[in-house]
Amino acid sequence: MKLLSPAISRLARFRHWRIEQWISDPISAQREVLQDLVTHGQYTDFGRKHGFKELFNIRSFKERIPIQEYNDLKPMIERLMNGGENLLWNTPVNWFAKSSGTTSDKSKFIPITLESLEDNHFQAAKDVLTLYYNYNNESDLLTGKGLVIGGSHQISKVNDDIQYGDLSAVLLQNTPMWANWIRTPELSIALMDEWENKIERLAQSTIPEDVTSISGVPTWTLILIKRILEITGKTTLKEVWPNLELYIHGGVSFVPYREQFEKVIGPGCTYLEMYNASEGFFAAQDNPNEDGMLLFLNHGIFYEFMPVEEYGKAEPRTVGLKQVEIGKNYALVISTNGGLWRYLVGDTVQFTSKFPFRIKVSGRLKQYINAFGEEVIADNTDKAIAIASQKTGLIVNDYTAAPVYFGDNQKGAHEWLIEFEEKPDSTEQFAFELDCALKSLNSDYEAKRYKDIALTLPIVHALHKGVFREWLKSKDKLGGQHKVPRLSNDRQYVEEILALL
Repeated sequence: MKLLSPAISRLARFRHWRIEQWISDPISAQREVLQDLVTHGQYTDFGRKHGFKELFNIRSFKERIPIQEYNDLKPMIERLMNGGENLLWNTPVNWFAKSSGTTSDKSKFIPITLESLEDNHFQAAKDVLTLYYNYNNESDLLTGKGLVIGGSHQISKVNDDIQYGDLSAVLLQNTPMWANWIRTPELSIALMDEWENKIERLAQSTIPEDVTSISGVPTWTLILIKRILEITGKTTLKEVWPNLELYIHGGVSFVPYREQFEKVIGPGCTYLEMYNASEGFFAAQDNPNEDGMLLFLNHGIFYEFMPVEEYGKAEPRTVGLKQVEIGKNYALVISTNGGLWRYLVGDTVQFTSKFPFRIKVSGRLKQYINAFGEEVIADNTDKAIAIASQKTGLIVNDYTAAPVYFGDNQKGAHEWLIEFEEKPDSTEQFAFELDCALKSLNSDYEAKRYKDIALTLPIVHALHKGVFREWLKSKDKLGGQHKVPRLSNDRQYVEEILALL
């Protein structure tokens, strides 16, 4: 590994000119991606049905193909899993990424092709390394190992040729052999299914390693770090791994967690966000000092952006890169080299800059609170939690919120279930600061709170530690990529969690 690492580092640094090409000409890069996708797609059942051979520009592409959600593609995906060929993509599909919502019992199976592995997921991972080296030219990242806190599902076989697992498991199974020399833990631990035991095995096996980077969802990474500190008796992770220099996070907003991470890791660590979903690797931070992630425009994905107010319309309107506006909420629509066509991912994004195009994830199409016209999204609540935590000195581990609807003698409100690091004696001050922060961040919420006419002060419950884990475990959703839903417009999640108290 010691001989291999300098060579990989030099190659990663040298590749930055490729990234500069599509950054400097993003529109052409996206046109070429779409042309390549349609060329492949014309030889598929989907392509023949929608006349791909007659598609000569972006306008005709959008006119011929309706927006697709998972259920629209599900019949073809089921046929693919039963051995069907040339249905959505014209090369074999031997892998599927199993992606499930935090609480839904239904699972989505996202096709993974050789092209989506090589030209999207692995290519984007290489570019993340290149971008980091470009920002931190003195880095010694590959002199040690990268700790990967991946998913919690073993690979399952449909038949001799077709397998599925969560995305991280699929990627680990297909990673080139040399990559295994520069990461930890060993594959048998990385793919463990039982999450609570996995945390212990992760901690015990990685403490002796020279870990220079960590990647994983903040919630579960934090649990692992705390266990490592318990075992070693150290105060910060930098005392365990002095050469640790990078934490790559994604999956949920890092805003409510940053202060905790800086405390338990210690000084001298860089934090980078990436946007890597089962459907594709979309973006990553190219500069930790910039708000937003660089949108990857030359990685086998063609992007469209649907203004959120278009969702639910018979013929929703989408815009391309030329038409996007900074700060506006868009639902992400993608066409990919995995065979997804004009596919509605379900995430909402906002552009933080143009040229280069940077985005941030602002929430989920179906995770929001708009019971009284307040239009509160996860981006608002994550920031409000961070502000209230700073004002009160309390640390929030996780949270969820839902509306309390009007009753006979009851006004509307938002009910918050919050797991604090240390349970406070009273939540009144935190509720006040949370309310003030939301008012400052969202004018619609502020208007509905005016004189308590529509909304009263938030109702905050301080949960004992472990309640969210108990709830996820009860739904067989513990660990990996599963997350507590931040917001809901109905009370199902909140009532289920309250029932555990």
